[in-house]
Amino acid sequence: MGVYWAIGVRSFRRFSTYRIATASGAFTNTVFGFILCGIYLTLWHERPGLGGYDVSDALTFVWLQQGLLMPIGIFGATTTVELGERVRSGEIAVDLYRPTHLLLWWLSVDLGRAMFQLVVRGGAPLLVGALVFDLKFPSNPITWLAVAVGLVLGILVSFTIRYLVALSGFWITDTRGMEQLALVLSCFFSGTILPLVVFPGWIGEFARATPWAATLQVPIDIWLGRSPDGIGSALLFQLGWLLVLMLAGQLTTSLATRKVVIQGG
Repeated sequence: MGVYWAIGVRSFRRFSTYRIATASGAFTNTVFGFILCGIYLTLWHERPGLGGYDVSDALTFVWLQQGLLMPIGIFGATTTVELGERVRSGEIAVDLYRPTHLLLWWLSVDLGRAMFQLVVRGGAPLLVGALVFDLKFPSNPITWLAVAVGLVLGILVSFTIRYLVALSGFWITDTRGMEQLALVLSCFFSGTILPLVVFPGWIGEFARATPWAATLQVPIDIWLGRSPDGIGSALLFQLGWLLVLMLAGQLTTSLATRKVVIQGG
């Protein structure tokens, strides 16, 4: 495991060099936070208690969402984009020669990226929001621990989805269509556009059952204390999707490796 730890640390250091881009991104998230707060205040004024959220819940959701977009990789992430490019260019053959597991290698890279974004970029919008609005924070250490576990699981679930999309390049000529489809699904079903709790009927039930819900909506609900079936069920939901997607990633990696070998790669 030492090699994967070293990969993660070096990935953290790598992203820490992009200071101006990080500051610009945090500023952009903060601006969008204020814009969304205006929209949400209007919406919750017309529909108080929408989705079981009060106004404070809705505003807290906005600032948590803006802080977590980059760490979780809702819009994609540099690491998985790089992996997709290596598949398209054939440079992935070099990765397969390494005495490491392809999935664990890129998972370590992505975790280093996510931890930097979480520590440096994730907290800035939330801090600004807390200074302006009356936001909700967990009230006991158990909830804080559950939030931390939920965030890690959310990042891992997001990575496995993006990993599968990147590896689709072994079977299709151009993965850009898959990447755009994944982006749309991620934005809609994660809670990026609106909290999934406001989706009515079967649409809401379906949205909350998808793996994308485990990336953003579930960790925020744990923070707010709004998990419908309790914190334990919320974490088990995330863990279940993570196991399914990790197994799918492992199977896809094995099939992709076999394909490269058969083709003489």
